[in-house]
Amino acid sequence: MHFVTGGHFNGKATWVRNLYGLAERDDFTWVSFYQTEIIDPVFECTKSNFYIIEGIESYIKSLIEMGLNQQQMIEQMKSLIADGLDWENAAKERCFILIGTDISKGIVPMEKKNRDWRDITGWVYQDIAAKAEKVDVIWYGISRKLK
Repeated sequence: MHFVTGGHFNGKATWVRNLYGLAERDDFTWVSFYQTEIIDPVFECTKSNFYIIEGIESYIKSLIEMGLNQQQMIEQMKSLIADGLDWENAAKERCFILIGTDISKGIVPMEKKNRDWRDITGWVYQDIAAKAEKVDVIWYGISRKLK
């Protein structure tokens, strides 16, 4: 699993597309939670070698808006990560990539709902980073490898 994070509109998706040469490929599935209603990703894409999920923080915010409590959200995300890793490990050429915006910087939100979103996103990102084989931070289109 490869986790890519960084600031909002800092070039994470473009960097992933360039790194993996996705413009020249058709063997990938790209799920963006910025452009779609909340769905549960299905990892049964036998023709895809890359499965990319973009907008992890938006997915978490949608779970909050659905009324899930913190434990339920964390379990939902652990399940998503486990399913993605199972999909990736089923074939040597597969790569599971998660892209999430770092929302932990700046002023702590006053509204409880937004503080919860920030906190849960941070906990989930820690879990993702711990399980990921690779972790990169992208700022202004420039990568810094953390793992």
